[in-house]
Amino acid sequence: MLWPWLPFRLVLMAMAMLDRLLRVLRRGAAAAGAWVPAGVARWITLLSVGFLLAALLGHGAQVLALAPDAQGWLWLLLGVGVSLLSLLGSGLLWGMVLRWLGQRVAWQPLLLAYLASNARKYLPGGIWHLASRVQLLRHSTPLTPTPLTTQPLSDSLALVGVLLDPLVAAAAALALVVWGGLQGGLALLALVPLVLLHPRWLAPGLAWLERRKAAALGVPVPDQLPALPQHYPWQPLLAGLGFVLLRFGGFACCVTALDLPAALGWGGWLAGFALAWTAGLMVPGAPAGLGVFEVVLLLRLGVVLPEAPLLALAISYRLVTSAADALAALTAAADQRGAGLARLRN
Repeated sequence: MLWPWLPFRLVLMAMAMLDRLLRVLRRGAAAAGAWVPAGVARWITLLSVGFLLAALLGHGAQVLALAPDAQGWLWLLLGVGVSLLSLLGSGLLWGMVLRWLGQRVAWQPLLLAYLASNARKYLPGGIWHLASRVQLLRHSTPLTPTPLTTQPLSDSLALVGVLLDPLVAAAAALALVVWGGLQGGLALLALVPLVLLHPRWLAPGLAWLERRKAAALGVPVPDQLPALPQHYPWQPLLAGLGFVLLRFGGFACCVTALDLPAALGWGGWLAGFALAWTAGLMVPGAPAGLGVFEVVLLLRLGVVLPEAPLLALAISYRLVTSAADALAALTAAADQRGAGLARLRN
């Protein structure tokens, strides 16, 4: 009798079809990048920023009229604090990724190095924070007085340790889209990245990313991917969920500052934020997701909310997160300099 094995066979067929789809998408992305001048990512960023500027020009007066009151500014200040806390959560996620890869990390130097390098994501290209972290993992930079891991990582493993971090964060964020309901099947599609984190599917994806990003991140193209653990990265995923929820906490403070919570349930806010934040994270070339996050937020939530309040919300959140990034980077850099001076004196 074959019927007891039917669900298992269907799962295998679905996974095989997914594997073929990913291969087609990878070939298509490579072909698109080859014939589009300056690359697809640059054009996406430019179009996103242009769309955002056009929206601001069209609704500038309405956006200014939505400026927060005194209590609203307190909520924005709280949003800066929550966003600062989320950066610590992001550093914790990076450390959990390295531990999943079998590395022993020095937590305090790792968190300080993470925060100090985080502001580099605002530089043109949007990859300089990743490049600096690759060098830190190779122990080939004087930016931190204490190594982040007990021994230097190979080029390939350092790349994996840096590239896997945003992939886990994106999968965690998309998993939160389900809190907004089925949304025409979007919630089910958003759960697919959780399947792709399984080592069976993760290995080819990381190998492809390594080949594409190695030169940009300042290391030779690896011959092969290092052996990955054969168990699912549950701990990094849970750390990623905590980080994204903290990130949403800063966004929720901005929503409250502008008196918008009643306009949409918190599940809808979380789903819209998770989708926009993932787009800003994953689109290459956009410094800190500038323009991409805002445009996706407008397009996703603009069907149920007016454009002017969403623009005011996007601007408020950008200011809050930028202030948190700057404070974290300055504080971490000062701490690192103090530690370096102390080591020199000793």
